Amino acid sequence: MNTKNAFATASSLYQKGQYTRALETLNELLNVDTSPKTYALLAKTLLKLGFNSDAAKSYELAGRQKPYREDYLREALLLHFASGDEDATLSIGNLILPQALKDPELAYALSSIFLSRQQRDLLVGFKTVLVEGPELKHRMMAAKLLTDNLYDEGNRHIVITLFKKHPDNIIFRTLYLIFAREFSDLAMVDKHMAPVLASLAKGNLDYVRPDNPFFHLHWCGDEAINKFAVHDTVSLPAGHAVARRKAPHTWADKIRIGYLSSDFWPSHATMKLLQRILELHDRNRFEITLFDHSPLASQRKEEFDYSRWGTMVDIRSLSDQAAADAIRARGIDILVDLKGHTKDSRVRILNHMAAPIQTAWLGFPGSAINIDLDYIIGDPYVLPDHSKPHFHEKFCRLPECYQPNDPLYRPKPRPTTRAQHELPEDAFVFASFNGNRKITSHMIDVWCNILKRTKNSVLWLLCNGPRAEANLWARLEARGINRKRIVFTTRIQYEDHIDRQQLADLGLDTFPVNGHTTTSEQLWGGLPVLTIRGTNFASRVSESLLTAIGVPELVAADVQAYEDMAVELASQPERIAAFKETLAVNRYIMPLFDAERFTHHLETAYEMMVGRARKGLGPDHMDVPALPARTEPFLMEGQNTAVIAAE
Repeated sequence: MNTKNAFATASSLYQKGQYTRALETLNELLNVDTSPKTYALLAKTLLKLGFNSDAAKSYELAGRQKPYREDYLREALLLHFASGDEDATLSIGNLILPQALKDPELAYALSSIFLSRQQRDLLVGFKTVLVEGPELKHRMMAAKLLTDNLYDEGNRHIVITLFKKHPDNIIFRTLYLIFAREFSDLAMVDKHMAPVLASLAKGNLDYVRPDNPFFHLHWCGDEAINKFAVHDTVSLPAGHAVARRKAPHTWADKIRIGYLSSDFWPSHATMKLLQRILELHDRNRFEITLFDHSPLASQRKEEFDYSRWGTMVDIRSLSDQAAADAIRARGIDILVDLKGHTKDSRVRILNHMAAPIQTAWLGFPGSAINIDLDYIIGDPYVLPDHSKPHFHEKFCRLPECYQPNDPLYRPKPRPTTRAQHELPEDAFVFASFNGNRKITSHMIDVWCNILKRTKNSVLWLLCNGPRAEANLWARLEARGINRKRIVFTTRIQYEDHIDRQQLADLGLDTFPVNGHTTTSEQLWGGLPVLTIRGTNFASRVSESLLTAIGVPELVAADVQAYEDMAVELASQPERIAAFKETLAVNRYIMPLFDAERFTHHLETAYEMMVGRARKGLGPDHMDVPALPARTEPFLMEGQNTAVIAAE
């Protein structure tokens, strides 16, 4: 056979649209000619006949012959991807990765697979090419590849670019607003929230549904709306939770608790709250396992004895299904997710039937969306009865406060001076140490009113960086506040932060997201905090904390009462002194920092959950009974061991 003539014949038949005859000629030609051009023509012919998968293989055979033909491999990769052959797609992707970092269509295909397999570490470099891609699908994928790091300039650039190119796109607007709030760009927040609020006023939830549930809380304090922020979650199949609860399970004498988190190292904010409770768990009644999915190789220091907390199991490299299998293999009775819809969460592990009882606690202040949960652990303040219709989970309410607090390892406030922190000696100091994303335009306006109504007062304001400081000052200046009335500060070492809080006279809480760990730190440091009675979990936390430390009168009924109380207290230094004295006296006897009492209530909650499940009963709302009030301190000032009081 004359190969040159045969190829010319096949090519002519292809050009004339006689694809079947061209295929017959090519099949015969391949017996003597397996050159790249022959396989490439075969691929094109197969495509015309609708044999896409075979065409992909032919392009791959054409491209893999050395020297590689990247154009043929590109076609093969895209066809394999369209045919659903992920392994073949990735195999070719390894050969032409440099091209994929410049080609949005290749980047889209590879990113789709890496994302579905949760191999986010392999996605570095794709965002830049995707955001400049010619199609909306490329830019949507770029949005999906954004990391949780709001301080990554690459992330910020992508979000700004996406919103600039598609100003009417709801998802891109939502992302833009998240970054704007993080850096207190209140002018842009107000401008681009206007259509969101106008749409919501008409009962339209289009702007709510794609919102990240955590960041959604920062602008919407209505729990009847919060539950519709589904983001990228999908509904579970009907009967999924019932099937999980009915799956075979062997109960033991001890209750096996599994905690799921990425925060298991002592300096993390969550562990500043939780570590003492983990140590106090009764090992005669409970087995404690920590399922760690920290995103980095390790944030833990080897010198710390993690066995004090429980058995540590590393699930970072496991898929959600494999992680659930590992949890189930350990016979966990209650799996407690500590993250919810927050940074570095892997709460979707719970959707793979990991344990007969699955519970949310501590990390996310609201109902988890499309997550298989039986309970959410709260208290009567953050989870009042009228909130039940707005939660997917059943309420498990601890009697006093849902937030644990470690009194043993948390540093005690040390003496410091206003001069060290550039505060005026004779002024009344209002303070806000909450994250900048929590500071809304409304809160700034209220704080401006407070400053204008009080003489010789300043606002001590924490900022996450120069950009946020400039944005906040622009708003304050526009509201007529003199620069001398504002003292900006930055994040400092934790021990030093605990010290400095006592220098303020009154902490000003934020709404609709309160200070959570921040408020408990201020109360520990001896600073009274003024808050507003909330309308959802996130805005009720400070009320819970203030009540648990014995100063519920610092909960204002509404925003106007909050403003009026701040003004009134600024003129009554004796009341401020009395509040500070109350906090000092109550620190070691009231429930807020009583880790031993809290652990008892928490363990009772676990026993109540297991009691229902062992009887074959489904989850239901439950309230944990309180221990009798303490009459003696659980810890004395200066002690480093807890007093075990007989209750």
